[in-house]
Amino acid sequence: MSKDVQSILKSAFRNKKLFNKRLKLDGLELLSMIASQSIDLCFFDPQYRGVLDKMKYGNEGERQKGRVNLVQMSEEDIVHFLQEIARVLKPSKYLMLWIDKFHLCEGIHPWIKSTNLAIVDLITWDKQKMGMGYRTRRQSEYLLILQKKPLKAKGTWERKNIRDVWSEKIPQDAIKIHPHAKPKGLQSALIESCTKVGEVVLDPASGSFSVLECCKELKRDFIGANI
Repeated sequence: MSKDVQSILKSAFRNKKLFNKRLKLDGLELLSMIASQSIDLCFFDPQYRGVLDKMKYGNEGERQKGRVNLVQMSEEDIVHFLQEIARVLKPSKYLMLWIDKFHLCEGIHPWIKSTNLAIVDLITWDKQKMGMGYRTRRQSEYLLILQKKPLKAKGTWERKNIRDVWSEKIPQDAIKIHPHAKPKGLQSALIESCTKVGEVVLDPASGSFSVLECCKELKRDFIGANI
């Protein structure tokens, strides 16, 4: 991307011309347009199938065809995303990072070792629906809560009723839009807890843009892309 194009795009960001839209941009390109320390909250759901490839399971079958067809991120891409997210977040603001059971057990420290992000909590999402699994039937996904240093809770986390296990079923029409649809109720609760009206929420891998819908309802500004 040329410096002239970058200048135009950063100007558009400052003027909110890229806000509250379903942008068809590469997420890393979008992040390059955003000024450092300008984002109040970020959601990131990296698209990868590395664990399946490592375990040599191959294609998950008909039920997971939509997932298999999604463009995958390499480990290097994910690290690059997290470095850029750390750059654009304001100090003491949060990143909500979706991970699978494999990365919950193995840890994600190689992803964040070159950032100033720290893991501060974990929410287990009970999907209230049995999913795929080779040894156990999978009913949960995991949301790691990371905070940009300096770490502090007072004044950064307002809601006291968000439990560490959140039960929410995804409507079937949402799954038809995107195979990795996420719980709007949980997203809305986190947006309310970590931001104020008019602040900016980022989702550089937006999928079905459910975070955008939550922001519209809660009067927050949104910026995100789905490529």
